[in-house]
Amino acid sequence: MFAVQSKKLSIGACTVHVLEAGNASAATVVLLHGMKFKAATWRDLGTMQVLADMGLHVLAVDMPGFGESPACDSAPDTVLRVLFSSLNLKKAALIGPSMGGRIAMEFAIKHPELVSALVLAGPVGVAENREGLERIAAPTLAVWGEADQISPPELSEVLMEKLPNIRVEIYPQAPHPCYLEQPERWHGHLKEFLLGHIG
Repeated sequence: MFAVQSKKLSIGACTVHVLEAGNASAATVVLLHGMKFKAATWRDLGTMQVLADMGLHVLAVDMPGFGESPACDSAPDTVLRVLFSSLNLKKAALIGPSMGGRIAMEFAIKHPELVSALVLAGPVGVAENREGLERIAAPTLAVWGEADQISPPELSEVLMEKLPNIRVEIYPQAPHPCYLEQPERWHGHLKEFLLGHIG
C-alpha cells in the first residue's frame, strides 16, 4: 500500500508543506517543483511512488508561495538548508524541473557536500550560474524536451562543459515540462540514474 503523509514544517520564519513517502531510514530524495506546479504534482504523476518503490525516502516540497506553503521572506536556498538541518538530512538527492531546477542547481553550487545526486529537468538559470557550476560535486542527470521554448536544450552543452559527471537525455518533440509529457521515459531514466548513484 502506497502511503503519502502531508506535513507542515516550521522552517525558520516559514511554514513549509511537505509530502513524505517511503522508507524514512533510507537514502533521501527531495523533489522540488516548477513555477506552475507544486509538491502534489509529483504524487499525481506517480514519481513519488516510483521512488518509494525503490526503497527510498521521498520528500516533495512546496516552496514558499506555492502549493500549500504560504509566502515568506526567506530565500529558497535558506529554506532548503534549514529543511535539511531540521530533518537531520546529512545528504540527499535533489530533483528539480525549471524553477526547481534552478533552486536545486544553486543549492548544489553553494552546498555541494549536502547533495548526493542531482536531477535537472529543463532547468532555468543555467547561463547565469555558469561560473559556479564547477562547484557541483554530485553526479548529475539533466533531461530536456527537444521543443523546450523556455530553457533551450542547447543549454545542456554548458552543463556538459562544466560538470565532469553528467548524463544528458533529450526527449523527442517534448515541450518544457518534458517529464509530464513523457512520464514513462522520465521514470525509467530516474530509476536507472538513482540506482547507479544512491541505490
